[in-house]
Amino acid sequence: MHPAKDIECSKSEKLKGRKIVLGVTGSIAAVDSVKLCRELVRHGAEVHVVMSGEAQKVIHPYSLEFASGNAVTTEIDGRVQHVAFCGYVPDKADLLLIAPATANTISKIAHGIDDTPVTTFATTAIGTGIPVIVVPAMHGSMIHNKIVLDNVNRLRENGVIVLEAKMAEAKAKMPGMEDIVAAAISQIGRGDMRGIDVLVIAGSTEEQVDDIRLITNKSSGETGIELAKAAYERGANVELWMGRCDVAVPLYLKTTRFSSTASLKELVDGMSERDIVLFPAAVSDYSPDRYSGKIPSTDEFITLTLRRNPKLIDSVKAKTVVGFKAQSRIEDDILVAEAEDLIRRSGCAFVVANKVEQVSSGSTRVLMVGVNGSTVEISGAKKIVADKILDRAMKR
Repeated sequence: MHPAKDIECSKSEKLKGRKIVLGVTGSIAAVDSVKLCRELVRHGAEVHVVMSGEAQKVIHPYSLEFASGNAVTTEIDGRVQHVAFCGYVPDKADLLLIAPATANTISKIAHGIDDTPVTTFATTAIGTGIPVIVVPAMHGSMIHNKIVLDNVNRLRENGVIVLEAKMAEAKAKMPGMEDIVAAAISQIGRGDMRGIDVLVIAGSTEEQVDDIRLITNKSSGETGIELAKAAYERGANVELWMGRCDVAVPLYLKTTRFSSTASLKELVDGMSERDIVLFPAAVSDYSPDRYSGKIPSTDEFITLTLRRNPKLIDSVKAKTVVGFKAQSRIEDDILVAEAEDLIRRSGCAFVVANKVEQVSSGSTRVLMVGVNGSTVEISGAKKIVADKILDRAMKR
């Protein structure tokens, strides 16, 4: 048994039974292709690698044969590999993922030129309708070349998914491994939310006390991000509205930032109807009357006047709204009763209730409370909890 089998499905089975062709071209980012290949295998994918001649000057094919557990295509020969993997055959690949993709490769594919093994695979895959994901990696001056940008747009117009590069050090770098794998899962994974418009409103609001100080709620934003990631991986059209948060937001999530309750209200007032809205945001119940300038720090005591904020979840436009209720140090039956009150007031399909002392980085315990008071307890990793919340939302 090849050692690659030792890590198969070690992270998830989201790509189990899926065949991916990984195209590697001559960017220095090809040195990361071993890690990317292994990540795909860890999620269950069967990976076959095809390399351009220039890529073989950056990394040896043996490295990718080790990473994938399969022979690497370095030239098209009598086995007509481009047809065997991407042609009109019963067991063709589920996805062609080109990472890294140079400006040269992008431009050739955009114009139907196939003079390398990778571009020949791309021409064939596009012709048969196999999903194609392209991950650019090049110098910043090249990605800003209007001709290259036009070719990127040409690919997108023809159904090719082109991921956004991460700009750093004057270079267009590949996004993180997690982002690339998530894009692959979104295209060929479970796919049960394809075509569903999902909005996740997460993070906490910040209410200004004066020009320097503010008050906020305790929230990392992690649960909201996991919900958005899970919906994206299941094929949904996802938008994330994010307030203050303590964790990084993946580049692939379409994100709109808000700060205060007032700025979030503007977004809610102007929103169009979504299929599903999930509202784990920690929105401040009260805002202070703002002091102009900075409140002097000489007094031993100061008095703040707080005004009640509107309940924004009541104004959300969606076919299915999932509310969230956070509490602290109360019994479960009281928490369930408060969740039922929220359902009656806002018309939520169901409410996800929890206690802050049962939440930690990466894990949580929640109660999913339905209209009739039915309650389901879920504990564990937030990514697993997120999927189960989406399962229930989809039943609606």
